[in-house]
Amino acid sequence: MVCEGSSSFDMEEVQEIQFNIKAQEANKGDSHSYENESNQPNSPQTRRFALWIRIGIYSFLALFGQAAATLLGRLYYERGGKSQWLATLVQLAGFPILLPYYFFPNKKCKTKTNHNTATTTHTIQSNKPSTLLVASLYLVLGLIVAANSFLASVGLMYLPVSTYSIISVSQLAFNAFFSFFLNSQKFTPYIINSLVLLTISSVLLVFEPNSEESSKVSKGKYATGLVCTVCDSVGSGLVFSLTQFLMKKVLKKKSFSVIVDVIVFQSLVASVAILVGLFASSDWATLREEMNEFELGKVSYVMTLSWTIITWQLFFIGTMGLILEVSSLFSNALSVLGLPIVPVLAVFFFHEKMDGIKVMSMVLAIWGFVSYAYQNYLDNHSSKNDNPISNSQNNASPEKEIND
Repeated sequence: MVCEGSSSFDMEEVQEIQFNIKAQEANKGDSHSYENESNQPNSPQTRRFALWIRIGIYSFLALFGQAAATLLGRLYYERGGKSQWLATLVQLAGFPILLPYYFFPNKKCKTKTNHNTATTTHTIQSNKPSTLLVASLYLVLGLIVAANSFLASVGLMYLPVSTYSIISVSQLAFNAFFSFFLNSQKFTPYIINSLVLLTISSVLLVFEPNSEESSKVSKGKYATGLVCTVCDSVGSGLVFSLTQFLMKKVLKKKSFSVIVDVIVFQSLVASVAILVGLFASSDWATLREEMNEFELGKVSYVMTLSWTIITWQLFFIGTMGLILEVSSLFSNALSVLGLPIVPVLAVFFFHEKMDGIKVMSMVLAIWGFVSYAYQNYLDNHSSKNDNPISNSQNNASPEKEIND
């Protein structure tokens, strides 16, 4: 009896000790977790604020770069520029401006825990994308960008800058189409409403009366400008979607170095393709004469091309940053927000007319963007799983954190 009671007492004591040990470990884990969370330099609120700061900076660069580059491109043609290949090259040849970035020392994150370092490193190496796949995507993107830039140069040459800008809005619809298949883009009634309104705003310009006279070109050239601009919109929509696919599903890294890599490599391929076209045509032999005959003088000729190069790079940084932080469709929709800027500025700089159809197109375009922006507002106040902006920050894996 004594032994039995003693055994029973020992068993209860052991169970109680085990329970206390587990409770202490749980409390220690909670305390450690809380300590890490409280000592973490970047709280969720700070990270969210920093995210919106980055989105704001990228948005400004995209809007300013788009408006300035489009106006400078039109100024080149208005004052005597004739080379479509050169006008295309200046859109892409500015990537050497970003090369000094590669000489800056990379900042690497230091992790406090080391017990999973070997496993994490092995996972990162195993998830590293194929070099052949990445190179192929850069090659495809570069060639499409080269074709798009040439089509845009033709469209800008034959169309008024306001007409060209508003027609370019149709790339948002094509972007949505390609993103549905490549990036599993979700569509809500507000986004569909936005796409419909933006598409109608472009179609309205087909019925613009006396559009040929306003552009000072023949009907044939005006039609060519329309076709080239629409084709450019299709290609641009594809490029936006492919870029998001490359950044988020292939490279799987979230840092400014990704933006620089994509711009540099695709621009390098595109610039080589355009240079081949420039020297294969007869345009290169007439560039000196073109500079001498430029209405504003040689210095203004060089400055116009130089600032066009710089502003296009600002636009690329802004759009790539928005694709990385949010999505290609958001980046494209923000470009639409800059739609009213170019036609209004064109009235002052090129004395273009703003007739009723253009005004109606602008109103529909603004309405379409507001609809899209309202959907993002709803997403921002819904659950984190339904919020693409929050997910882009909160769903980052440890592998991404170390890569950054």
